[in-house]
Amino acid sequence: MNLRSVDLNLLVVLDALLTERNVSRAGERIGLTQSAMSAALSRLRELFDDPLLVRFGRGLELTRNAEELIVPVRETLERIEQTLSKKAHFDPAENSRSFSISASDYAVLVLLTPLVRALTTEAPNVTVHLLPRARDPGRMLQSGQADLVIEPSELFGDAGFPSTPLLSDRWLCAADAQHPHIAKDCLTHEQFLELPHLVYGIGMDRQLNLADQRLAEMGIQRRIHVTVESFLLVPFLIEGTPLISLLLEREVRALHSCPRLKLFEPPLPCPTFTKRCIGILDITTTPHTPGCAIDYAL
Repeated sequence: MNLRSVDLNLLVVLDALLTERNVSRAGERIGLTQSAMSAALSRLRELFDDPLLVRFGRGLELTRNAEELIVPVRETLERIEQTLSKKAHFDPAENSRSFSISASDYAVLVLLTPLVRALTTEAPNVTVHLLPRARDPGRMLQSGQADLVIEPSELFGDAGFPSTPLLSDRWLCAADAQHPHIAKDCLTHEQFLELPHLVYGIGMDRQLNLADQRLAEMGIQRRIHVTVESFLLVPFLIEGTPLISLLLEREVRALHSCPRLKLFEPPLPCPTFTKRCIGILDITTTPHTPGCAIDYAL
């Protein structure tokens, strides 16, 4: 293809269409009328030999080809913006960009608290928006709602986004220190099944954490009495109750231990917990690459 025959402004239009999945909203996003957007969409369809957006019910859906264009188009525009900024290197003391990070409260406590502390001194003009977890973290990246997502590796697989491992952790079982039915320093298989559980879940459908998902896949039947969408509330909710729950070891350490809790090795196998940082930004590059303030602090 001869690039001289291609209007590269169409990339901006394409990015807006891929993000909004609506011609009118995409036009509002970049300041073009609906007729101009419709004309640009026709040119894009001819350029890619693909409809890109197709009618589905009352709305529009992306074709498979369009879905595959989301990340490369976003990365291309990011690189163009970086080139035009004419900055030879990233200076955290001078940079004033803003970043959005989607993460659980566990990740905020264990990983992002040091990040925030580092930014206040080394990148005082950078703004970070900490967003709650989403049921579909990949869509948050594709739509531009988040620049980075911190999630367990198993929830992404090979999603096509740049990523890097951040930490691993292990699950422990927690109960009140004065629990009336756990006299010894170990929790038996029978007690684990018989005692009421408090579990972490996300969203209205209460998606279970990976350890609880594994137990469900194994066909383990438990008495789940409480679900909560916060890792950090779990230790406080089980204090003074007969409830037991699975906690992550780094969480307990970050909370400076929980003196009113007892911690046990789970009597059933739980998977290793591995967090990855996944994003549209190239977070695997060196700290002084333009556009990588988050990597600098991490």
